[in-house]
Amino acid sequence: MGQSASTVAGAQNRIKFRSSPVISSMKEIDDSDDVIDVFDVGEYDYSSNIPDECLACIFHFLSSGDRKSSSLVCRRWLRVEGQSRHRLSLNAQSELVAVVPVIFSRFDSVTKLALKCDRRSASIGDEALVLISLRCRNLTRLKLRSCRELTDAGMESFAKNCKGLKKLSCGSCAFGAKGMNAVLNNCSALEELSVKRLRGITDGAAAEPIGPGVAGGSLRVICLKELYNGQCFGPLIIGSKSLRTLKLFRCSGDWDKILEVISEQVSELVEIHLERLQVSDTGLAAISKCSILEILHLVKTPECTNNGLKTVAENCKLLRKLHIDGWKTNRISDDGLIAVAKHCPNLQELVLIGVNPTCASLEKLATNCLNLERLALCGSETVGDPELSCIAAKCIALRKLCIKSCPVSDQGMEALASGCPNLVKVKVKKCRLVTSGSADWLRTTRGSVAVNLDTPEPENPDASASDGGVPEVGNEIRQVAGQVRGVSIASSSTGRSNSFKARLGLTTGRNLVACTFRRWSSFGGSSSSSSRNN
Repeated sequence: MGQSASTVAGAQNRIKFRSSPVISSMKEIDDSDDVIDVFDVGEYDYSSNIPDECLACIFHFLSSGDRKSSSLVCRRWLRVEGQSRHRLSLNAQSELVAVVPVIFSRFDSVTKLALKCDRRSASIGDEALVLISLRCRNLTRLKLRSCRELTDAGMESFAKNCKGLKKLSCGSCAFGAKGMNAVLNNCSALEELSVKRLRGITDGAAAEPIGPGVAGGSLRVICLKELYNGQCFGPLIIGSKSLRTLKLFRCSGDWDKILEVISEQVSELVEIHLERLQVSDTGLAAISKCSILEILHLVKTPECTNNGLKTVAENCKLLRKLHIDGWKTNRISDDGLIAVAKHCPNLQELVLIGVNPTCASLEKLATNCLNLERLALCGSETVGDPELSCIAAKCIALRKLCIKSCPVSDQGMEALASGCPNLVKVKVKKCRLVTSGSADWLRTTRGSVAVNLDTPEPENPDASASDGGVPEVGNEIRQVAGQVRGVSIASSSTGRSNSFKARLGLTTGRNLVACTFRRWSSFGGSSSSSSRNN
């Protein structure tokens, strides 16, 4: 009503356009054929008054999918969207080399690039990486995953073309020490290096040492994961005078001596993560020389004891975050924690997994560490209702509390109703004696506190084959296997065959059997878990 025929026709014309291929399909983009400008049909382009810079700023607020959709509106939006995109992630299969020129002709301002290949596919080689480096000379961040065809020569050429690189993360790649040294010798602005399963590093004393190169003066973060001969990175760590964060996960070899040299040469370390590493109190004594240390994670390092923790606490008085996974070895206990409470008054976050503290250490921590805001106690056999009541009464600044696999009950939960005045979140998992009723009561009493309760299903500790224990396991296996078969595994993107799905279901069943029997055998105990930040 009230509209002319021409107006109606114009409204219909505005929605008639064809979409162009998206970048993930890696097809050649031809602006003249694949994108029809909706404003060429006679309607006025109201966005023409918006400068390209402002349009690019608008695109930065959109998600990746919305940006792709917006690029199909008209040729100008396609051009501006491509030129303003700084982050790009590509499927790094071998076929990528053929379309590299097309992709980076459109996306010519990329500074952050991720190249990820499926483990069952052939990855890009040196040719593709060199082509990318020639078109992305302003690249500042590069992530390589499962690029097994890259060699030392390819990494050397890349490093010479992208000398402004600031962050490199590589995992499951095949190049070795020469390729890594090429990066360190050419990228003087490199600030962060993360290496995981670098397959090209040779074994034994003959391994070529890595670093420090020109990057030694700029590196601030080094993360090494699952390296069979990770100690060849020792010269790099020692030579990085500005290093602030060091993370070592599951790297073989004795690290005590290297940590001793590191502590003498690197004085700016504020964060250290050690996980499943061969390190003892000798290594902790070396770490204690880092007087400005603020964050320390000791995860499953069974040779570390109370003595080593005491040394760290006495010398690293600025400690703010402490994570300890004792692996139920009982080598770190009240003595070490009392030393932390005595010497580290700035402690804000404490995570204890597989450690058995009592009221003696918890009361000291609450009394002396007045800034303690986050506390997690997992897999502890000594944390019961008295310990939880102590926390409720003494931890005035506590905001977040996590209790997992500990022998606490509803009585301990009731103590939280009148304690910890700043508490905002409570998380209780796998505590068999805590019922949903106490959680509901706590929510009602403390309306501002978010209570997350994971109540495990009741189990029969005396279950056996004669009373139906084994058939129940079989039922669980069938249920989980049915769930696995019912879940879409995205075969279009992963290419997994039906036989693989069947093997996946069978493997899930086996893991469930092992997990179930472990739960039965340790019914009176507790399990522990730890979480990390990649």
